[in-house]
Amino acid sequence: MKIGIIGAGNIGGNLTRRFAAAGHQVAVANSRGPESLAELVAETGATAVTAAEAARGAELVVVTVPLKAVPGLPADLFAEAAPGFVVVDTGNYYPQRDGRIDEIEDGLPESRWTEQQIGHPVVKAFNGTYAQDLLERPLPAGDPGRLALPVAGDDERAKQVVRELIDEIGFDTVDAGSIAESWRQQPGTPVYGLRSGTDDVVKALAEASPERPADFRF
Repeated sequence: MKIGIIGAGNIGGNLTRRFAAAGHQVAVANSRGPESLAELVAETGATAVTAAEAARGAELVVVTVPLKAVPGLPADLFAEAAPGFVVVDTGNYYPQRDGRIDEIEDGLPESRWTEQQIGHPVVKAFNGTYAQDLLERPLPAGDPGRLALPVAGDDERAKQVVRELIDEIGFDTVDAGSIAESWRQQPGTPVYGLRSGTDDVVKALAEASPERPADFRF
């Protein structure tokens, strides 16, 4: 699969490592330019590109940048993406970093806000995952110690693509419902940062409250 990753921080960098190791063709971009990604490219064999080029020909695009940076992504970001491409959103709203986003403060799910900014549906995944776990804790399917990640989205095909990719890199998944329900995996919820298996993830999603905790409000 041809994958574009926009953002090369902890999550973006480790997803580059895992997807490239799994044999996918990965292009990665960050805000500092391709030359700043030389070490990651040498390590993984990924291709460093600009943000404007990251989705070119991509079947899957991962947007893993701070929410405050999302409105500044290129307006025609997906103009040359592959037909039927899927977008993964790993983002979280941290008001101390992102500043106040009124729509999210008023209850709009973070990933719905991201969809509105980029003009394309997303699948919400990896937002509550510890970046180092992507490298250190993958396990074969069926292993009782395998971690499970929640995955939310409105497009069942797109969600299945993402779930299969996550399985391929060593993790189980739980269908967390639609983007309207994706608040269940936002920061401050029981599943956020949970290192556990499928049953515990299902339970944590069910126990979530739509009330955003004070620590994650402006």
